[in-house]
Amino acid sequence: MVEPDNADVRAHRDWARAQRERNLPTLPSTIGLERRINPFLRSRQTTVRAAAEKQTGHTLDAAVDVFAAVRRWKDGFRG
Repeated sequence: MVEPDNADVRAHRDWARAQRERNLPTLPSTIGLERRINPFLRSRQTTVRAAAEKQTGHTLDAAVDVFAAVRRWKDGFRG
């Protein structure tokens, strides 16, 4: 998880789990929610940048570099 300390991410994850347990949908979403929980929309946030830098092992200078690093990280995710 890119931002494990993000309270909005944790709350949404818990909500989504509860929805799935009841066979209810977790979509649609809103742009407001996505801006709080989606790391691809948060690439300028220091917490997302720090997580991406830790994952890559090097400094990322631009938001687009953070976005790309998170994208590569997601590509390798096995849940």
